[in-house]
Amino acid sequence: MTTLLTDHLRAMAAAFPDKVAYQVTDGGQMTFAEWEAESNRLARALVAKGVAKGDRVSIYLLAEEALRFMVAYSAVHKVGAVAVPTNTRLSDGELERLLGHAEVRVLLTDPELSPLAHRLAGTLTALEHVIVTPSVEDGVPPWKWAVPGSDDAGTFQVEVSGDDLADILYTSGTTGLPKGVAIRHRNVALIPGAPNPNYSGQCWLHASPLFTFAGIGFIYNPMQLGLFGVYQPKFDAGRWLEVVEELRPQFVFLVPSMAQLIVSHPRFDDVELSSIAICAIGSAPLAPATLRALQERMPEASVSNSYGMTEAGPAFCSMPKGESLKRIGSVGQPVPPLEVRIVDEEGRDLPSGEVGEAILRMPGREREYYRNAEATAGTWKDGWLYSGDLARLDEDGYLYIVGRKKDVIIRGGNNIYAVDVEAVLLEHPQVVEAAVVGIPHTVLGEDVAAVVVLVPGAATTAEELREHCAGELADYKVPRRIEMVTELPRNATGKVLKARLQDQLAATPPR
Repeated sequence: MTTLLTDHLRAMAAAFPDKVAYQVTDGGQMTFAEWEAESNRLARALVAKGVAKGDRVSIYLLAEEALRFMVAYSAVHKVGAVAVPTNTRLSDGELERLLGHAEVRVLLTDPELSPLAHRLAGTLTALEHVIVTPSVEDGVPPWKWAVPGSDDAGTFQVEVSGDDLADILYTSGTTGLPKGVAIRHRNVALIPGAPNPNYSGQCWLHASPLFTFAGIGFIYNPMQLGLFGVYQPKFDAGRWLEVVEELRPQFVFLVPSMAQLIVSHPRFDDVELSSIAICAIGSAPLAPATLRALQERMPEASVSNSYGMTEAGPAFCSMPKGESLKRIGSVGQPVPPLEVRIVDEEGRDLPSGEVGEAILRMPGREREYYRNAEATAGTWKDGWLYSGDLARLDEDGYLYIVGRKKDVIIRGGNNIYAVDVEAVLLEHPQVVEAAVVGIPHTVLGEDVAAVVVLVPGAATTAEELREHCAGELADYKVPRRIEMVTELPRNATGKVLKARLQDQLAATPPR
């Protein structure tokens, strides 16, 4: 029998039954014993509903229902079914297409989201059951489920193999319908379960949506490291700083937009951050100014811009302590068995320092797209995952992500990497966020446009920002058009929706 994440949960519940496993900021908490018992009860209830090994089960819950999400995730795996963590920000049509593509049989949801789920149950032939959790306002503890089934909380686990499907995780989808990444039990875990569970009483703080690659790994990762998890359902920089003061976490995970809001917060220079030993930032390139600000406030911590993608799964890079400021822009060195190559358009290896597409290989840990052989064949070739990320490797094997291939702006024959221009804009003291895109130009083909969010009360102008860029960039990289907005459009993982910005710029004449 394959060693499962639920096996580790079972071991933690036996060894540390009354210890806090997870808590939600401004919400409830649950112990390892409660997590284990309630997921066993729900697993039996799902079997009573007819859920069998291999059936797809959607977990469609608001962020505030994080504890119920974790119970559900464990229960689905205990049944041998396939978890489909589902984005709560999808439109009606997007949700219908996603659930239909995944052939979801059962949907677990909450009272607020249940009306849409019930409507879809009438149109999707595969969807047989919608199970709604009791309302928290009813006084029900957040890990309890009002589902008819056995009251038996004893050990429950359907046998699965490493090749059995564990999850279908849909990509964030900055353009088009997200693709479902099929994740098998042999490659579901970023961190393997420890043979002898431990518990330090220290904690790991994060705020990424649990239906994303950045978020779902943190259901089990804290436990596997002997920590308890702390989840912030809706990110707020001020509240995040307060939680750090209150709980003194040793590990934190942020996406770049969160990190930028934290360093721009009025309390950033005053809050005690010395408890943090590891500050990992992932999902997108981090502005050098933001990394420096974090590292200066946490001089003893390892602060790094990590690299990962849903398709790559357990592949990751590591930045040795003290190297992040020496290698600004790097995400670290690939950790074996991960292999990384930088190739040109013909798939030929490029020398150190040259920019090309990063391709990755994790022997025996490959993933694929669910029910999409064409996309799978176009992304995985001869065992290598073609990431679509532009990157370079230095002479010491450190990886630098330059941006997405589609983010390259070709202005008059010159290649411009949006991330380079964004980094310079973010060096300006009155800029909180910046996104750079290409816009059509009748002569040059493309021109450079920037959309920025300023600190409250800032009075800088587009011309002043252009002058700032001109002092740091080649003239052809300086944005010709700069627009100020109150916020940037983002998807659930915090990535900027650049296609939407391009549409908005095309529909709005320059000011």
